[in-house]
Amino acid sequence: MADNADTSGQSARGVGAALSHLTHNKTEAALLLTRALTLFFTVAYLVPVFGVSSAAAYQKALMASAATSALRLHQRLPAFRLSRDFLALLVVEDSAHYLLFALLFATNAPLTLALLPIALFAFLHFCAQSLALVDRCGQRGAMGGALSSVVESYQRSILQTVALTEIMLMPAVVFAVLSGVVSIVAPFLYYRFVALRYASRRNPYSRQMFHELRLSVQHLLYRPLCPQMVRNAGLSAIGLVERLAPPVASN
Repeated sequence: MADNADTSGQSARGVGAALSHLTHNKTEAALLLTRALTLFFTVAYLVPVFGVSSAAAYQKALMASAATSALRLHQRLPAFRLSRDFLALLVVEDSAHYLLFALLFATNAPLTLALLPIALFAFLHFCAQSLALVDRCGQRGAMGGALSSVVESYQRSILQTVALTEIMLMPAVVFAVLSGVVSIVAPFLYYRFVALRYASRRNPYSRQMFHELRLSVQHLLYRPLCPQMVRNAGLSAIGLVERLAPPVASN
């Protein structure tokens, strides 16, 4: 009985420490909430059983993601000032890229694939934040082990999937324009987003996925069974993509 009381007291102190951390770090608490909302509304869009319409769930998932990006910018950037230096800092921030992403897709008709990158990012960072809180409680247990596995073992796979989805969304946006689903300016804005992701200083996965896709397509094009017309068209497309790629600053 005494052992159980001691364990309960330690758990309470641990939970209290985690709650105190969130109370004194309101931005971290807000990020945990916006990421949870992104995941909830993404699931509500895909599985409409929560009493939320699909269109509303789609918009709210993107707005929650936009709020996450805005909070991250608040953490990482100095106080706003209208200057060239501040804008230069803003443009290279990954959170600014995803703020543009969320606003772009939130102002157009639903495109299901657009929810995958923001949901995966929200899931990964929600797990990382939750793991930090579990560690602060001092008792990992099975939940802590599962969160640690996601953060440490699956992070690379999740980021690669995000990067691949970002690339695949480009032709999807173009087809959506031809179908009259999104506005004519959407492909130009989305190309700017992809260019920013390609040039990202903190996240190399977009460049890696472009490289791997190029190698895979070239491997198919140079197979003996590939018709010459298809090979020429494919190589021309690869050349166009390479010319459109932005320069990448060396670190």
